[in-house]
Amino acid sequence: MSDKPKLPTGNADGITAPFQHAAFRRIWLASLLSNLGALIRGVGAAWAMTQMTSTAEMVALVQTALMLPVMLISMPAGAIADMYDRRMVMLFSLGVSFTGVTALTTLAWLDLTTPNLLLALCFVVGSGVALTDPAWQSSVSEQVPSEALPAAVALNGISYNIARSVGPVIGGIVVAAAGAVAAFALNALLYLPLVIALLLWKRVSEPSRLPPESLHRAMVSGIRYIIHSPAIKIVLIRSMFMGVFGGAILALIPLVARDLLHGGAEIYGIMLASFGLGAVIGALKMTEIRKRLSGEAAIRACAVSMGGAVAAVALSREPVLTAVALVVAGAAWIVAWVLFSIGVQLSAPRWVAGRSLAAYQAASSGGIAIGSWGWGHLTDSAGVGVALLFAAVALLVSPLLGFRLPMPRVNAQDEEPTMLEDPSVRLALTERSGPLVVEIEYRIARQNARSFHTLMQDIQLFRQRNGAYGWSLARDISDLELWTERYHCPTWLDYLRQRNRATQSERALDGQASAFHIGHEPVRVRRMLERPFGSVRWKEAAPDDVADEQLRGTDS
Repeated sequence: MSDKPKLPTGNADGITAPFQHAAFRRIWLASLLSNLGALIRGVGAAWAMTQMTSTAEMVALVQTALMLPVMLISMPAGAIADMYDRRMVMLFSLGVSFTGVTALTTLAWLDLTTPNLLLALCFVVGSGVALTDPAWQSSVSEQVPSEALPAAVALNGISYNIARSVGPVIGGIVVAAAGAVAAFALNALLYLPLVIALLLWKRVSEPSRLPPESLHRAMVSGIRYIIHSPAIKIVLIRSMFMGVFGGAILALIPLVARDLLHGGAEIYGIMLASFGLGAVIGALKMTEIRKRLSGEAAIRACAVSMGGAVAAVALSREPVLTAVALVVAGAAWIVAWVLFSIGVQLSAPRWVAGRSLAAYQAASSGGIAIGSWGWGHLTDSAGVGVALLFAAVALLVSPLLGFRLPMPRVNAQDEEPTMLEDPSVRLALTERSGPLVVEIEYRIARQNARSFHTLMQDIQLFRQRNGAYGWSLARDISDLELWTERYHCPTWLDYLRQRNRATQSERALDGQASAFHIGHEPVRVRRMLERPFGSVRWKEAAPDDVADEQLRGTDS
């Protein structure tokens, strides 16, 4: 964990507030150039595919090849981002992408590129991006204070979409003048400023007194946290649907330029630039949108606006009208994704931020990848106009999801866990000793039983997402005021982790439960080690004393 930045004097809600922090400012500017290179590479890859094959499905698969790695390796990437120095993870990941695009440049220079080889190398580059993104996005909270986090997320969106607004134009010019190989080479060159910015970032880390989890256990912890976090689950589901439905326009823009507008690389670049321009406009309006609309209302407005814009693109044969529609689509697209990202980042504490963001990226990118393949397949069968009309209808009806899965209300707050002292024990324990059973006894007045039971449902969720299993709540059948909360942890080390992961709001829930407790004695907590047969070896001729007992650690 790194030191939390302090916000200098100024407006924490302003869109430019994060620029007051040097690390964020440098990385943002460098990422702008990196994003510019990625968009130029994207133009080169998509156009190179149209020159090698006329199959719409293969053209759409370029987008799938770039997005599929995010879906496949996001959770390991998120676990790695939470386990290791995020700066070093980003540097390594950039090396993977640089290697992939350098190979693509070399093969294109030698005129050895084939459709399948192009897709394979796009997959390699996408793998580097998949490794980079969780570490990059979760490190934003280390570069700015929590009050400025929404603005920082919006600025990262602006960075990408400034690149989107000019990158495709530059890419179109580069491809038209020097071919796809020049676009790939320029992409490789523009990775270097981001490498330098990361090397300049003096990330201060505080070593945890608990050892790190293994990769497998870290992934399990991340998945468990998400399963028991209703707010994050809703964002993941809504973002996946937006990726499937809204991703149609991104996957099919090359075919819109070629088949509907009968243009070349220049028209394709202008269409992408229009989409990017709209995204910049939308991101600049994020602060105002969040003040005026709830998250659910804003997502619904984005879906309806984008649905109308996609329908206009499907029906238009005039470049100017198509460009205007793409500006609207771009604005709605970026606002939706920034809202989704803010929802995840403000719902997850730092210890699991990388894994939560990775799950979000897997859901959104998986939706885009699957949708791109599906829209490409439909285009081959019915044409690009029909495919876009189907996508438009899906977007227009998608707000109905909000009645079942409304977007959570989130606010900027400091949700970092507070490390606690280890509880005192008399039994000789190792990190692997377990399973551990925790029982907490409350005495609750009978008139408060229903309110207490309702509160304990929230406590169950945070205990389970922080590492507990087998949670239960029982009421004594002879002493009606006595309630017992009970849960398990696989090992003593897992219990210590679970105990220290609780955020301030979660500890407040514990405080509320304790406030229901009546009587002169405090809430009673028992921590017990389960004793399955074969787990204990007693020394011969020794008394039943804890000092002489040897415990075998068990793995979960």
